[in-house]
Amino acid sequence: MKEITILSGKGGTGKTSITAALASIASQAVFCDNDVDAADLHLIMRPTIREEHTFLGGWTATINENICNDCGICADICRFDAIHLNGHERLEINPFSCDGCRLCERLCPVQAITSAQSTNNSWYVSDTRFGVLVHAKMGPGEENSGKLVSEVRKKAKELAIEGDARYLINDGPPGIGCAAISSLTGTDLVIMVIESTISGLHDVRRLYELIQIFSIPTYALLNKIDINPLSTSEIEEFLKEKSIPLLGKIPFDERMVEAMIEGKTIIEFNESLETSKVIMEAWNKIENL
Repeated sequence: MKEITILSGKGGTGKTSITAALASIASQAVFCDNDVDAADLHLIMRPTIREEHTFLGGWTATINENICNDCGICADICRFDAIHLNGHERLEINPFSCDGCRLCERLCPVQAITSAQSTNNSWYVSDTRFGVLVHAKMGPGEENSGKLVSEVRKKAKELAIEGDARYLINDGPPGIGCAAISSLTGTDLVIMVIESTISGLHDVRRLYELIQIFSIPTYALLNKIDINPLSTSEIEEFLKEKSIPLLGKIPFDERMVEAMIEGKTIIEFNESLETSKVIMEAWNKIENL
């Protein structure tokens, strides 16, 4: 079983739309949405959930006013400035400022402070028309996205091995943060989806630097190549300079939007389109690898 992770240096490159298109032609594959902060692969794959699990997020401390003697030790040692007197001259913790370090809980002389982990995050195992999908949902402002990515990838890999799948295909998050790093570790191959813009080139340079740290074979797909021909040329030069094989160049196509409105991948929508042909050819190249 080979694990393929699809990443982009920035949001809006078309990464998830391309991942969904690959899902519609990849056989014997399990799919995993690693973009847990803003998951949207499910919008096209329309999953039927068969398992739901709670993921414990970051810690938040609270003060029991019935026990607290307002000594102020917690406020003095809080490096995040999360503890202040409220309108009733009692100490309270601002949950939005609390970083969950739990130092105040440990040092409170009367044990008036307790901490609890957030339960506002879930991950799922679902069935789709393309196969099994493991995906997740984080609440706004929640923490530990990297750990949640590791959790869903672990489950997806288990299911891929159990089902004797040929591929595990991950739709990774944009950028180079914790979630992207968690998507990279241990994967067999990375496909970078690059938008033909100045920011697309800037951000893919950063992404490639990150991938190089893990020494993972890397390939590229250029998207929306005709919206900025100059940027397209500059990106191709960058790929040549770094010896990154180019799997294909996808034109800008408004029918991508029409397909999404119908809840279809571009290949399901019309496989005779130039966009569909480039993606199908790219997948053939991947399989031959």
